[in-house]
Amino acid sequence: MNAGEYQLLKVLGDAKFHSGEALAGRFSVSRAAIWKRVRNLNQVPGIDIQSVRGKGYCLPAPLDLLDADAILARIGPARRSRLLKLALLPVVPSTNEYLLNQRNPLLHSGHACVAEHQTAGRGRRGRQWVSVFGNNVYLSLAWRFDLSMADLAGLSIAAGVAVARALAARGLRGHGLKWPNDVHVQGKKLAGILVEANGEMEGPCLAVIGIGLNVRLPASAGGDIDQPWTDLAACLASLPDRNALVGDLLGALVDVCIQYQQQGLAPFLEAWKEYDIYMGKPVELQVGDERITGVYAGLSDQGGLVLDSPAGRRTWYSGEVSLRSKT
Repeated sequence: MNAGEYQLLKVLGDAKFHSGEALAGRFSVSRAAIWKRVRNLNQVPGIDIQSVRGKGYCLPAPLDLLDADAILARIGPARRSRLLKLALLPVVPSTNEYLLNQRNPLLHSGHACVAEHQTAGRGRRGRQWVSVFGNNVYLSLAWRFDLSMADLAGLSIAAGVAVARALAARGLRGHGLKWPNDVHVQGKKLAGILVEANGEMEGPCLAVIGIGLNVRLPASAGGDIDQPWTDLAACLASLPDRNALVGDLLGALVDVCIQYQQQGLAPFLEAWKEYDIYMGKPVELQVGDERITGVYAGLSDQGGLVLDSPAGRRTWYSGEVSLRSKT
């Protein structure tokens, strides 16, 4: 999506009819150029601009577009002092990838990226994160830690706690955390967290924390998801303003990074228990091609999953490990 197409979408975001002639005059282009922009925009998942002869172009519903100033205002001055940059992109392959590809990454602590649409968003184990334009939250934060790679192993746990708390403050109830980094509501996935890190084994390291949150996901798009899912529209009586929601989530991540640098994972382990949805339940772990059954016994001090199995108590860490309820 180029700048001209994005500006056109902003105008059409009020869900009112705009004639081709008026739009052409506004942007100092031909009516044919407006038609081409509309055609290109309609190829983006989540955008459906209608064309009616004699009336012009119109979206079926208003767009709640993101605004960097509104997001930063929500964060507040103290957190903003630790946030060096916020990139707001209409379309990007992946917000995590965008930050990881910045030059001299270890110098870019406190850089955030939020997008309206991802074309190649990803979750754990290389899974695709389904994305539609202007409906959900795709947010990443890059942070430099003076910690070793091993010390960062529990960062997804801490980030999960932060997301769960931020959503609770927004009125969400009945949600929980699935190890190591998913937010679920009644067995359905609402959000996922992906932490990617690079740097020296003994530090410093750069971690990028990515959040994908379903706010309003059309059923047509949800058909591509390989597990039960839900969105905030199904869980809340009224949806929060997306800019305020992104601001709350980003502010929570900034707080987590500051506290994790100072205190590590320990302060978040007790909070995790409040949202842990599998404690004491029979589960199944998949490690490569191997399936291991047992009873989930919580987290280790390093954030690993503790499993009581017929072979005894063992601890498992992220990677090729997945967790499912045993039926």
